[in-house]
Amino acid sequence: MDLLTLIEILAERLGEAPLAALFGLLTGVTFGVAAQRSRFCLRAATVEFARGGMGDRMAVWLLTFSTAVVWVQGAELLGLMRSADARMMAVPGSWSGAIIGGLIFGVGMVLARGCSGRLLVLAATGNLRSVVSGLIFAVVAQMSLSGMLSPLRDKIAALWVTSGGRNMDLLVEAGLPNWGGLALGLAIAVVALVLARRSQISASRLIFASGVGFAVALGWVLTYGLSQVAFDPVQIESATFTGPSAHTLMFFLDRNAILEFDIGLVPGVFIGAMLAAWVAGEMKLQAFDDAATMRKAMIGAVLMGFGGMLAGGCAIGAGVTGGSIFVGTAWAALFFMWVGAMATDLLIDQRMQSVTT
Repeated sequence: MDLLTLIEILAERLGEAPLAALFGLLTGVTFGVAAQRSRFCLRAATVEFARGGMGDRMAVWLLTFSTAVVWVQGAELLGLMRSADARMMAVPGSWSGAIIGGLIFGVGMVLARGCSGRLLVLAATGNLRSVVSGLIFAVVAQMSLSGMLSPLRDKIAALWVTSGGRNMDLLVEAGLPNWGGLALGLAIAVVALVLARRSQISASRLIFASGVGFAVALGWVLTYGLSQVAFDPVQIESATFTGPSAHTLMFFLDRNAILEFDIGLVPGVFIGAMLAAWVAGEMKLQAFDDAATMRKAMIGAVLMGFGGMLAGGCAIGAGVTGGSIFVGTAWAALFFMWVGAMATDLLIDQRMQSVTT
């Protein structure tokens, strides 16, 4: 029995919407376990790089990114996924949103001490700082999606959009062959493994870092398969936390909300991370150190909520999920997240450390 046949049988028995939510849950649990055990974090990697380091945090991030590319591009070569049909590729993208939103998100990520995905993982381990920041992030994301901040988001996003009614496929624009993305992913993986060996990262942590990339590919493959057998249109998507956080929040507030991939994803990550932390004995209640730290985290969460929605995705959605299918604006957003995060660490965190010492 092939994958499409299995998905068709499940869709007939469970219904398409519940199955989409189940696929989101499966993707989320996989992501949550892998992210918690690998300590995957874009903010940590950018700070390490900004301070002149290329150690374990950079190695983990590069391995996660590269394995996502390898898994997704491999699935595409096998006919299990078609990037051109993914929603973020099939609709126009915003260069202005990617640049400005990426910068804003990067700033917020450092202030909040973690990207939106990392906050969700930490919240599952008992980190109350992340619970507060995550809730603020979700509320602001919803405000930016359809609330009082949406006109501003729309205005900025409309300043510079991709041409042709679609986003830019970087592989096509570069004239690379079908296997070009896979080759690039493998090349980045080699760099990641060299850094990992130099940093003496354990094999288990490397496996879990690869698991985060696998979770991204899993989401793409499952939603693509469902789109091929579903009667109603199904979005082809994978792990991201800006839109899903807003949608999950509204699902619990609006009795008319419907099940979809997003609704399973966020609880799935929470469950997976909580189980992984519990098994490892790492469940621990943590609060804010002081009022100043709390203010920084809350401001960072606000910036991430607006910046992530403007950029078309968070550090995971744009930085790994969109990057794995070579969406032009996703790569731009990721680049400017790095710029914003490194600048914030240099101008705020490093200066504060130098003053206190």
